[in-house]
Amino acid sequence: MSDFFEKLKAYTEYFNNELPHFFPLPSGAEKRVVEAMLYSVANGGKRLRPFLVTETAALFGISRQQSLPTAAALEFLHSYSLIHDDLPAMDNDDLRRGKPTCHKQFDEATAILAGDGLLTYAFEILSDSQTASSATTRCHLLSLLAKAAGAFSGMIAGQMLDLSSAGNLSASEQEFLIKHIEEMKTGCLIRYACEAGAVLGNATEEQKQALITYSRKIGIAFQIADDILDVEGNPSLVGKTLNKDAEQGKLTFVSLYGLEKAKQLAAQLIADAKASIAVFGTQAQTLKDLADFIISRNK
Repeated sequence: MSDFFEKLKAYTEYFNNELPHFFPLPSGAEKRVVEAMLYSVANGGKRLRPFLVTETAALFGISRQQSLPTAAALEFLHSYSLIHDDLPAMDNDDLRRGKPTCHKQFDEATAILAGDGLLTYAFEILSDSQTASSATTRCHLLSLLAKAAGAFSGMIAGQMLDLSSAGNLSASEQEFLIKHIEEMKTGCLIRYACEAGAVLGNATEEQKQALITYSRKIGIAFQIADDILDVEGNPSLVGKTLNKDAEQGKLTFVSLYGLEKAKQLAAQLIADAKASIAVFGTQAQTLKDLADFIISRNK
């Protein structure tokens, strides 16, 4: 795994170094919202989603420079969701990655606008000819991201479900709900990362389906790992307030299955994820290492 950590670290440094190029600062009062956007995106993070875009695209010979705009658009949209998640009306968090959340660093109104700005900027980037020379490819990327982030079967729908109460549901209904929340709230963007790489690389249907299956397995495992970290993580490493899910009575994989069964489920999902990309042979080793990293991480 040491080679993987070095590769992820190198990519994170590359991505972070490229960020300022995406955020030219205006000279007027509107500069504040752009500063808030950059603050939130540059505020640490593992960069797993853009890394996934880059690594899946690399399976088809697409360089990381070529896949950077698509990777950045996804990370900007993800960052918008975090800004809004942290707001007082949502999860009401003061810390994100060990630093003040956007509404604490700036103010609530600026945070809302910064989130809106990142959301719309993601689609502006994907529509640019520098993202892909083919208009068909750009339209495909735009459509997939709109659905993945949307209110009908995407991230916003998942967030709405996450805010709802599961107190009067049976065990089977709770299991269905938590899986449905994960698929939309967390899983849709992870699926997009893998599917976008396939779109950029003109993958065959077999290759695309293999990457979608992989993304779904690691997506669920990622959420389980997050739920486990909320219970037994180190606050100084995780960088946010822990045990909030239990305090707020939220339904999680840990509350549903218990800690040990949740860990076993995550391990099986990772094994299945690695098996699902056998079609790529040794080229997919980094994706297999990433799958292992998801359940071994401590933040």
